[in-house]
Amino acid sequence: MEQPTATPAGPDDNPYRSTAACWYALGLLTIVYTFNFIDRQLLAILQESIKAELSLSDSQLGLLTGFAFAIFYVTAGIPIARWADRSNRRNIVALSLLIWSGMTAVSGYVQNFVQLLLARIGVGVGEAGGSPPSHSMISDIFPPNRRATAIGFYSMGVNIGILFGFLAGGWLNEFFGWRVAFLVVGIPGVALAVLLRLTLREPIRGLHDNTSANPDPVPFGEVLRVLRSRRTFIHMAMGAGLNAFCGYGIANWTASFMIRSYQMPTGELGTWLAAIIGLGGAVSVLLGGMLADRLAPRDQRWYTWVPCIAGFVAVPFMAAVYLVDGPYLALGMSIVPGLLFQTYLGNTIATTHAIVGPRMRATASALLFLVINIIGLGAGPWTVGFVSDLLAPTLGSESLRYAMLYVLPPVMTWSALHFWLASRSLREDLAAAPA
Repeated sequence: MEQPTATPAGPDDNPYRSTAACWYALGLLTIVYTFNFIDRQLLAILQESIKAELSLSDSQLGLLTGFAFAIFYVTAGIPIARWADRSNRRNIVALSLLIWSGMTAVSGYVQNFVQLLLARIGVGVGEAGGSPPSHSMISDIFPPNRRATAIGFYSMGVNIGILFGFLAGGWLNEFFGWRVAFLVVGIPGVALAVLLRLTLREPIRGLHDNTSANPDPVPFGEVLRVLRSRRTFIHMAMGAGLNAFCGYGIANWTASFMIRSYQMPTGELGTWLAAIIGLGGAVSVLLGGMLADRLAPRDQRWYTWVPCIAGFVAVPFMAAVYLVDGPYLALGMSIVPGLLFQTYLGNTIATTHAIVGPRMRATASALLFLVINIIGLGAGPWTVGFVSDLLAPTLGSESLRYAMLYVLPPVMTWSALHFWLASRSLREDLAAAPA
């Protein structure tokens, strides 16, 4: 298996001349991203216990894991990204990690819906400063022909975080309760923030892009103009947002579906979901980027064709999850979507960076994540919860099963179509990328 490597060249003050330094930076940033999603995903496996203790509805749970988090996440993300395009990105990531980990720990002390809502908003604001600066750093550490692989590796943090969120959250909840789970997950992130601040070096901006390092960021309006003029970005962003709609809908509601329909205990269920969504998704996002990097020399459109094909293949298996009878058959049907969902992520970020200049990357990532998180994280969990509440009077405990069936497979089909449309303009937009 080909691994992401860096070209040990450049100015003498380049802190990433060696492959070892590049791998250390990529590994540490991936661990930070893992904590990002452990803290975010933990609520999904705990929400049935929280719902019972705090007397919450499905719509309220959808708000906690969706819009309430996403609105503040994306609102804070853009100014933080603008800051990252002109300042030290390493320091921004360390500070953000400190904030979101602290707010996760605080979640273990809440006594009602409003307090938990405020804590989740705090987590969202902190996590807004994680990915855009990290994406920008990785694109300055690795050369263009290795970026999809490197960002794919980094993006495994999503699924490794989901894995540990489900696994640790499920067993901690079963033996110690949901409050202890928040504390156990939140506190180590504070120590990690200190390690990152002390040991990670800021890369040289624009090193691999044959352009001079200009400390002044491109005006925000110019970034918007460039992205709006790129049909590839518009379709990729929509495809990514709709894919994330399904991914977050599944990640945030599958545990509740299995508990309500099949009465599975959280420990066993968390282990299953850790393997299917966590491990399967980590393999998906890494191999998706590696496959596209391998095929792109033949045709650059593979950066959009890979997630397009994966999306269409996943749809029938997604529907089967909610149509079969029995918990283990349903979990078995989930394996294929789990292995295909995340192929879009590394490719979409790397392609976005390729069609903008190096001084726009953090802002471009933040705008991409704004779309992904409003459509995906914001609308996905809330829509499923809302439809479930609408169906509950007639379907009872099975309302969640049919809400997921009616909503998720059609949206995934829509997502795959946008990635195909993005392929039609990709080569033209890459050729027009600014310096």
